[in-house]
Amino acid sequence: MSVLARIDALLGARAVAHTRRVHPPTFTSAQAAAARGADLRIGGKSLVMKLGERGDFAVFAVSAARRTDGRAIRRHLGLRRLRFATPEELMALTGLTPGCVPPFGDPVLPGLTLFVDESIAANDRIAFSPGDHGVSIELAVADYLALAQPAAIFGFSRPP
Repeated sequence: MSVLARIDALLGARAVAHTRRVHPPTFTSAQAAAARGADLRIGGKSLVMKLGERGDFAVFAVSAARRTDGRAIRRHLGLRRLRFATPEELMALTGLTPGCVPPFGDPVLPGLTLFVDESIAANDRIAFSPGDHGVSIELAVADYLALAQPAAIFGFSRPP
């Protein structure tokens, strides 16, 4: 089952109100915001990172209008090292290419833990790519958090 199909199934099973938009493929947060006709701040940018020496990977969701602060992540999780997944690792882990990873962990992205930045939780809505560069989903942040069930919500972003 594709990532998009897993998200559709999750939304349907919980009867979550959402908007689904089909648009030309986008590859950056700014392009996605323009295609959605939405503020960049509500975009959920998802980054897959390798957690230091432990060797496991996790998804970090942050507002598309902000930058990830690796130091804050390392400090919060007690890591010495942290790095982005390579495109090859991302494909092996998720079956996805950069720019369309949704802000979900397990079970949508099996084996991956989800961490959400406070910048997402501070918004009323979130919009994201559900595993397809040409599709966007938008829903209430409260519904998103109930569906995604992040391991933790903490501050790990900074202004651009």
